[in-house]
Amino acid sequence: MARRTLSGMRAIITGASGGIGRALALELAGRGVRSVLLARSSDKLDEVRDATAEIGEPAIVVVGDVTDPAARDEVIQLARNELGGLDLLINNAGVSASGTFADGSPAVMQEIFAVNFFAAAELTRHALPILREGNRPMVVNIGSILGHRGIPYTSEYCASKFAMTGWSQSLRAELASEGIDVLLVSPGTTETGFADHLVEQRIRLPWAGMKGVSAEYVALATARAIERGKHEIVPNWRGWWMLLAHRVSPRLVDAVMARLARRRR
Repeated sequence: MARRTLSGMRAIITGASGGIGRALALELAGRGVRSVLLARSSDKLDEVRDATAEIGEPAIVVVGDVTDPAARDEVIQLARNELGGLDLLINNAGVSASGTFADGSPAVMQEIFAVNFFAAAELTRHALPILREGNRPMVVNIGSILGHRGIPYTSEYCASKFAMTGWSQSLRAELASEGIDVLLVSPGTTETGFADHLVEQRIRLPWAGMKGVSAEYVALATARAIERGKHEIVPNWRGWWMLLAHRVSPRLVDAVMARLARRRR
């Protein structure tokens, strides 16, 4: 595991206009990291840029969709030309939906995978040439505990995060000899407003409103994991216990999930 000092590093952060992405942009700016931020909301991105300027060097912002190859190319070019290279690629952008799989549609599944998995994979592929030239480079993938244990009514999201988990593990092995670390961050419930911006909301989730950890807590844990060269973290005690329960007694967790699902019928 490569230990690193964040001060002076250069980063790209996707989905940086709110939630964990915004918190990461501010946390890293406070530690001396210069960043290129990508998100769709111009007003919110400008606010994040102004906030980074108050605590460090102002971030460079790109208004665009991470699923757009042109937007991905722009952030890579800005990192190369304005920052002089790239040390950290943080794949954070994500979307979800709620409802039963049977009542869903191919379009919703495709949109969720396009944002949560394919865009991250293709941005990473595009970034590898300049990451190889970086200072103790790392790819940071923001996954989810739902990429380790599926739950009802979010099947598309769970599937996309399982894909992120498997891909991160494969990528870590492939890049180890090149000195590029891969960190998988698997948060549990986080207070980000994420559930208020679903691609499609066919039902209200039974656990909606459950108190989670703050986005700032996840960002702090992620920054420390980057410094220490960690491979994976679960910055949420409830999420950690759920994963432990799944490993110890998966049938028990299956039964609990089935009971939750029956409540909606």
